[in-house]
Amino acid sequence: MSTSAPHPLKTTIQDVTRRHFLGQLGLGAAAFASLDASARGAAINTPTPDANGPLVGLPHHRPRAKRVIYLFQSGAPSQLDLFDYKPGLRNLRGTELPDSVRQGQRLTGMSATQTSLPIVPTPYRFAQYGSQGAWISELLPHTAKMADQLCFIKTMHTEAINHDPAVTFFQTGAQLAGRPSMGAWLAYGLGSENHDLPTFVVMVSRGSGSPMDQPLYDRLWGSGFLPTRYQGVRFRSAGDPVLYLTDPAGVDRDTRRRMLDDVSALNQINHQQVGDPDALTRIGQYELAFRMQTSVPALTDVSDEPEHVFESYGPDSRRRGSFAANCLLARRLAERGVRFIQLFHRGWDQHLHLPKAIGGQCRDTDQPAAALVADLQQRGLLEDTLVVWGGEFGRTVYCQGRMTTDDFGRDHHPRCFTIWMTGGGMKPGVVHGETDDFSYNVVRDPVHVHDLHATMLHALGIDHLRLTFPFQGRRFRLTDIHGKVVREVLA
Repeated sequence: MSTSAPHPLKTTIQDVTRRHFLGQLGLGAAAFASLDASARGAAINTPTPDANGPLVGLPHHRPRAKRVIYLFQSGAPSQLDLFDYKPGLRNLRGTELPDSVRQGQRLTGMSATQTSLPIVPTPYRFAQYGSQGAWISELLPHTAKMADQLCFIKTMHTEAINHDPAVTFFQTGAQLAGRPSMGAWLAYGLGSENHDLPTFVVMVSRGSGSPMDQPLYDRLWGSGFLPTRYQGVRFRSAGDPVLYLTDPAGVDRDTRRRMLDDVSALNQINHQQVGDPDALTRIGQYELAFRMQTSVPALTDVSDEPEHVFESYGPDSRRRGSFAANCLLARRLAERGVRFIQLFHRGWDQHLHLPKAIGGQCRDTDQPAAALVADLQQRGLLEDTLVVWGGEFGRTVYCQGRMTTDDFGRDHHPRCFTIWMTGGGMKPGVVHGETDDFSYNVVRDPVHVHDLHATMLHALGIDHLRLTFPFQGRRFRLTDIHGKVVREVLA
């Protein structure tokens, strides 16, 4: 029985994907890319031949920072009790927040039904520190000692009034989930300095102020519509630092190597036949995971750190998964060239019993954060490491719930709050912006979330207007269609 070759038009659906067709045609993709570029009149971000390197043309200007350590205080620290001192409120305790101050601004569902919005001044002592006289609460004695190294922005503001959209906004530049996180943007634009570790690492710690505080989701460090290799890798506080880091029982290193080689060959075939870029991503991620089996245990084994280092980071520095231990790991990651290191510390959501809760949060974070900055500086890393401390919004001057002589709570407040930054091109010893006498509205030099992102990118040598990615018919960027660089805080 004779056989004949298959008819040239008789093929499978799998073989005629759009990507495969355009790849075979060759001219199609080039024509559409040319048309798109000419239509928008802007340069296209071109990937580098090295998958771990920066995009062609980046950095756009000389960077002052090579990496970021973002100490994100999830739940929203009270600026009134930490940084934004308003001594005039002492004489207004228990009086109503004036309508002229509130100006009809919306309230959350948790305090909108209150019949009274009584002012509650901070019970904590404040003093001025540093050459610029930055006001800092007694709750943060270690932070106070480094006031001359910090740049305080007292006029941060945001559009979101509830935690999930507000945290998402800070991480991705949008309140709705689905956009790439800031770390993913940096991994995409600048690439990696260490091929044996992830470009973007995340660690989460649970605060003692409110141990059951707002949950955090993996999408906060996700890659959104960017290729998945740019998403953050979360280091865990128990078991293997990274999931599936250890080989299964009975599988040795040589066996794992041969298996990866075979899987890589299959993915290469898939890429050649279908043109699926995720096939190459899988190859790269599997190879990184293989290298991490050696690099991550060496990173997380802190037994080589001298005793005085643990003492500087505080009593929790040996407790794995604590904010202090994560700060120490952040320094070790920075030493190894990890591009974006993000520490989330939960527990700042203090609607009730703030005096009890905020003390615990400050004990968790004050000494380790100050030790991290000092450690980076001592090792010559601070000058090219941008360190950021802050939450997703602030808290209200009025009391939520019942106010007593020694207890009160504060609701969410997006209109003004304080963050600090240091290193990586930030001007030290600066207090930027001013709020009103109630820490309710900005009266001078407002800084929006998009402005913060633009400023951080600028420190890293990136023009925020030019780092874009095409998706669903438009070119997206971290700052969307907004944002301006806050040049007053740049060194």
